[in-house]
Amino acid sequence: MPDPHVYDQPGRTDTVHGRTVPVPAGPSGPAGPPGPPDELTTLLRDTDFWSDGMVRAAGIPIVDVPFVTVGGGLGSFVTVDYLRIAGVPADEIRVLSNLDYPWQTYEYLTRVSQIPGPERIRSDSSSRPDNIWGFPSYAVGEAWRERTLKPLWEVFTEPLIADYWTPRVGAVFRGLEREAKRIGYPDMLSRGLVRTVRRRMDGGYFTILTPRPGDTTTQPTAYRSQFVHIAVGYPGLRFLPDLQALRLGAGDYHHVVNAYEPHEHVYQHLMTAPGTVVVRGGGIVASRVLQRIMDDRERNGAQTNVVHVFRTFVRGPQGPHPWLRQPGGDGWAYQGFNYPKSVWGGQLKAEVRKLDGEARARAYHQMGGTSTPYRRTWQRQLAAGRNGGYYTALQGAIEQVEVNPDGRLRCRIVGENGAREIHAEYIIDCTGLQPDITHHRVLKDLLDHGGAGRNPLGGLEVERHFEVKGTASGNGALYASGVATRGGYFPGVDTFLGLQIAAQEIAEDLARRGFARPLTVSRSTRQWFNWLLNRPV
Repeated sequence: MPDPHVYDQPGRTDTVHGRTVPVPAGPSGPAGPPGPPDELTTLLRDTDFWSDGMVRAAGIPIVDVPFVTVGGGLGSFVTVDYLRIAGVPADEIRVLSNLDYPWQTYEYLTRVSQIPGPERIRSDSSSRPDNIWGFPSYAVGEAWRERTLKPLWEVFTEPLIADYWTPRVGAVFRGLEREAKRIGYPDMLSRGLVRTVRRRMDGGYFTILTPRPGDTTTQPTAYRSQFVHIAVGYPGLRFLPDLQALRLGAGDYHHVVNAYEPHEHVYQHLMTAPGTVVVRGGGIVASRVLQRIMDDRERNGAQTNVVHVFRTFVRGPQGPHPWLRQPGGDGWAYQGFNYPKSVWGGQLKAEVRKLDGEARARAYHQMGGTSTPYRRTWQRQLAAGRNGGYYTALQGAIEQVEVNPDGRLRCRIVGENGAREIHAEYIIDCTGLQPDITHHRVLKDLLDHGGAGRNPLGGLEVERHFEVKGTASGNGALYASGVATRGGYFPGVDTFLGLQIAAQEIAEDLARRGFARPLTVSRSTRQWFNWLLNRPV
């Protein structure tokens, strides 16, 4: 299970992009404590299908609403946005979440992983979670606000002349806040921790929402619905076993940190005295952490040495075919986005949609792997570090970490050139978030009691329209989107555009079932003008 100490306790706040916000808590996001005590009776816990009488006998009040979405993050938001634009009234939708606003977890993670408001994230200009049409794009919006053609020129010339253009994270949050108000999102939100989703004997589902820790004003509630959508994100943070053992055994959460948890103390300490930091990982977060360290050297006079450990050291372009070849070098694999662009609407999307079993797994293996965008700024910084002797990249795995008597860490790294010891003040683990769905209470319960199964990569097995296979209940349907469905018929699920594509597929299936209206050309055009003028749906 994820280390509970990586989480901030509920009720705490943090300064994020210049304002004080609550720290996300709970199982619907990667920054939350273990779940609340079990309020369910033994009968409810052990029964796959519930009757209305069973729920009432347990003393749990029932609330009726046609559509429930569990999670309340960006996956829930884009799905609700699409349904509202498609004509579903707000009182027929209920968002069950421990979050106060949809982008809260994402805002928190970008902050702690060294992406402040003015910095840019790894996303395409037209991938707008606040705008299902993608026009005007982020680049057009920035060009208009700043009265400059530079963003448009970069989009036009990417990636041959300019780096891929990507939006500033602050602009993303502003757009999300505007759209949430426009569609009445706060009125659809019920705050709490989702305990379980179970099938109802007469069709549909019961979703149990329990109070958040410290909340004494509410009680567990059963939401009875025909449709349920689950978008709960990552279950938690991921640590190497030896790093986890040091944190738990020695109680040291100060010197070994995950890049997705608060670790500003690392950079602050390295500003005051020379030191060595071990960075592990080869993705976008590792590149952002390294840029922060190098910025401190250039701008503030820090004297930090970096030992960068790659599990897989990339020495040049790689890939099975010329049209799937990925540039790389110096340890890194370079790619503008998480996947090739055609997975969102081109050849690869169409190809994977036809694959099953091992053939689908092989397609993911050919496309995927850890990568980061090529950025000229930090390429220059790393080149200077290699020439100056304060940045060393090597292939290997951290097999043992111990604390020296002087408080420094002794790391044993085993790689292609044998074993070596590194003495460092800190280790920053940039290997990402925990993707295993069995580490999430709601998803594991679906596997155990909801009829759900796993796809070739271990995610929830979903249909092409994102209904979770095996979970149908009478005239009801259960859908899922986001990283929990990785390995399905659509590869780019854990992206802005991927969440919107999933939302479109779900909304179209709901329209076929008679719940939502089809988004016709005329309705879409009217709604786009409503969006442009910031008028309610």
